[in-house]
Amino acid sequence: MGGIEHLDVGHLIDEVETAWIPMADGRQLAARLFLPRTAHDEPVPVILEYIPYRRRDGTRLGDEHMHRWFAAHGYASVRVDIAGMGDSDGHVEDEYARREQDDGVEVIAWLAAQPWSTGAVGMIGISWGGFNGLQIAARRPPALAAVISLCSTVDRYHGDVHYTGGCLNEENLEWGGYFFAMHGFPPDPEIVGERWRDMWLDRIEHAILPPAGWLEHQHRDDFWKHGSVIEDLSAIEVPVLAVSGWADGYTGTVFDLVEGLGALGTPCKGIVGPWGHKYPQDGVPGPAIGFLQEATRWWDRWLRGVDTGVTADPDMRLWLEDSITPVGHVPEHPGRWIGIDRWPAGGPAAPQRWRLADGRLRPDGQPGDHAAVPATTIVRSPVTTGMRAGQWCAYGLGKIAPELPVDQRHEDAGSACFDTAPLDEPLHVVGRATVRLTVSSDRPAAQVVVRVCDVHPDGTSERLAYGVLNLCHHRSHEHPQVLVPGEPVEAELVLTPIAHTVPAGHRLRVAVSNTYWPMLWPSPERTTLTLHHADGTGGCVLDLPVIDDPHVLADDLFDEPQDARAGRVTVVRPGPERRWTTYDLDERRTNVVASRDDGVYVLDDIGTEQSFTRVRSHSIVDDDPLSATATVRSRATYRRGDWDVRVEADISMRCTVDTFVVEARLAGYDQDQLAIERHWHETIERRHV
Repeated sequence: MGGIEHLDVGHLIDEVETAWIPMADGRQLAARLFLPRTAHDEPVPVILEYIPYRRRDGTRLGDEHMHRWFAAHGYASVRVDIAGMGDSDGHVEDEYARREQDDGVEVIAWLAAQPWSTGAVGMIGISWGGFNGLQIAARRPPALAAVISLCSTVDRYHGDVHYTGGCLNEENLEWGGYFFAMHGFPPDPEIVGERWRDMWLDRIEHAILPPAGWLEHQHRDDFWKHGSVIEDLSAIEVPVLAVSGWADGYTGTVFDLVEGLGALGTPCKGIVGPWGHKYPQDGVPGPAIGFLQEATRWWDRWLRGVDTGVTADPDMRLWLEDSITPVGHVPEHPGRWIGIDRWPAGGPAAPQRWRLADGRLRPDGQPGDHAAVPATTIVRSPVTTGMRAGQWCAYGLGKIAPELPVDQRHEDAGSACFDTAPLDEPLHVVGRATVRLTVSSDRPAAQVVVRVCDVHPDGTSERLAYGVLNLCHHRSHEHPQVLVPGEPVEAELVLTPIAHTVPAGHRLRVAVSNTYWPMLWPSPERTTLTLHHADGTGGCVLDLPVIDDPHVLADDLFDEPQDARAGRVTVVRPGPERRWTTYDLDERRTNVVASRDDGVYVLDDIGTEQSFTRVRSHSIVDDDPLSATATVRSRATYRRGDWDVRVEADISMRCTVDTFVVEARLAGYDQDQLAIERHWHETIERRHV
């Protein structure tokens, strides 16, 4: 597909820069309205996006691209700032707080009651907006008729940025560092008037330190169950379109929703393309698709009652990826769309079982010299195994950021590897593989990481899927237990989903390590794992979902990408995104740095000059997991006339055997003079992490 087409739709719509939505307690939330020009005479359904990212300036251009398009196609499209963000009153209590959901229910009721509204409301959102669309749907507001949820989760503990398989994810600090900085972003004086400064200072006075708060909940307790719709999927009674990409961190949610809601009889369809954490009309790696047209088919069916054929669509439309040479950024990932009419019933048959032993991956039941198979395999990975994993969630791919996993040979060298013979015919892997290990540790806390790779004839190792598990959680994420050194346990890892064709002549590899830094914070001690293969134990197996004959869909399955033309931007200084690694030979220290620079630019329509930079760094010394440190340094500026604000947010983390230590600073500058500054120093007990 070619580039995206921007449509001129200004003559078809009216816009309200700021509408105030009243809450029952007297607070007001700021909204931007995009209305069909005829809506005041002929009411229309409403589409809501409800997120914290500053509709006035933060997401302004993206909002115009999408919401103008929806308005031009007959919908009132509304973008609302949650409380305490952008120009909205109040404070942010945390991610997905109960008050946020309560406010969302009130917003929907207000939208349904407007004279330009038919009373039918749909919610759309990516990431935060995908989360709260599901959460608010579970509250069952009467006017909410359908949801489109992109790149979201149903399980805030296991399926989000904080903990993965019970291991501490790097994104807890990295995303948390950005969320922390957002607490200091000011409202716009052109919208809220002279009270902007008092509102700004009040926000910083009430700012929380999210990563430290999340570290207080290292297990799947009630804190994480709140907002995890997997606790009761039956609460969601409206149709859901679930969307993600193979380079996203939230791909599994599409499978969770289609399987879970489908079993309950609630209409749900899934789309997974090759993209990262992006709306699919802008999807990278490509090909991007005409997602706004696809979304409109969904809205027309469930908000207008028009038979658009969406109920006859396959349950799953998946991009079946071809094998490629893995690099940090891929403009387009070759492959083809496949459709699975009924998921999971029409998906892979009983998974293929493969056994791991003696460095080989063999089909279960294949004759072999069992007497020659060693009873155990030792796994003791260098602490830097994982450096080439890429980002847990590829956020910035639209800016050509090198966030994807690269050639895995370095990681494989630090892992215990089990390979098939070269394949005689292509292998179409579709769905979620499961690995079951019989494993023991020489320490009371340990983690295990399993990767499945496509090994090319030249030795290139392409990561297809992976799974991680804190072995203290092998029975439960709610009730972890210390390991008894030397005592084998049965560990099950459900890997990230994938649709990939391994060509004939390639090999399939399962690689097992006990570190994955910097994606996972390391265990408090160096550990040695032992995989047990002998008879009398469960052994070590891979259950692989395979489709023999994928149903390939038409090349023109989706329309070409379109959106609406957005306002103009003047770029004062462009900014790149970079990632690099250094190694200090004297200190034996490895540093991994990721730099985001949005440059300096002016939103011409409102005259605001903005900038944002963030530098994230991780450091560790060979053989010393307690040397691990991480920092996030963020800077943001907002300028227009005599309004000149700078926000600085710094956060760092280190550890001991028993504790995590988080330190932070949040400062606001007005006219280059320090207006407010706060500091945090938090020590949190490590609990089986």
